[in-house]
Amino acid sequence: MIQFRFSWPFCFTCLLCLGLLAAPADSAGQVPLARRAGKIHTEQVDLGYEILGTNSSALPLLVINGGPGLSHAYLLPTDVWAQLARQRRVIFYDQRGTGASQPVRAGAPQTLAAQVADLEALRQGLGMPQLILLGDSYGGLLAIAYASAHPEHVARLVLSAAAGSNLNDVVHLFDQVFPDAMAQQKLAQKPGVPPTRAAAEASLRRHFDLIFYALEQRDRYFQRLGPTANLGFEPAVAEAVGTDAARHDFTPMLAGFRFPTLVLAGRYDMNVAPLTAWRLKQAIPGARIVFFEQSGHFPWFEEPAKYRAVLEPFLAGKN
Repeated sequence: MIQFRFSWPFCFTCLLCLGLLAAPADSAGQVPLARRAGKIHTEQVDLGYEILGTNSSALPLLVINGGPGLSHAYLLPTDVWAQLARQRRVIFYDQRGTGASQPVRAGAPQTLAAQVADLEALRQGLGMPQLILLGDSYGGLLAIAYASAHPEHVARLVLSAAAGSNLNDVVHLFDQVFPDAMAQQKLAQKPGVPPTRAAAEASLRRHFDLIFYALEQRDRYFQRLGPTANLGFEPAVAEAVGTDAARHDFTPMLAGFRFPTLVLAGRYDMNVAPLTAWRLKQAIPGARIVFFEQSGHFPWFEEPAKYRAVLEPFLAGKN
């Protein structure tokens, strides 16, 4: 996600690989999807991944979760990915230092550049010459960074509630829309004192409480997810990667993107205001934008039918 309102700045979220979280939901009555989990070895970290589906005739979709500092577990309480995986392989992985991608070797950096290198190692390890990238929240910035470094391996790009090309330019609306909640959040913080894990998880939950279009959707999300601890939050990773990522500006690279790009945004996203998505659409040649009128930061959860209807033709190269 982005900006959990303590010292580190940004966005969201394998517990599945560890058996701590249920597999992505699938629609009733359908044959269960094939699922394969594994590790890609690198000198600095063994990257945990999971693949849904087996269709190798279509370009694979690699979903890059947000955070930083979260595993991909927050993406799982929906059947959207399972439905997409009936047409193509859908790949999740955990960024270094989170979920199944632990531990990280001593002295290994926690930087945006290291995460880009991990993505390339994952691509090579899976033997996939080209990928469709879907970057969610902070994962949108990571997808942009990877696409800037390795455009030859990007067939198509989806930026979903993406943090944009420069974290310093992301527009947050929490203070303007939820002044009461933000005042309570500030009272709960202790300046200069690193938060305990329990305090960090409590702050994360308060953040999640503000990013849904409807309270009913929020409650349904947590019924499926379970305790906030299931998000696999690692505060130290969030702090280090968020601080480093804020030093980078990929905006000048956007004009050179030549692959089809789809920008998706919740109309009522307080975490990444729609203006951020609009700026991406304006900066990337030929980019298409779709707003979800009954969504906050998670249109894939709050409007799954529309999300799939918009995404499937784009993934298939039909628009």
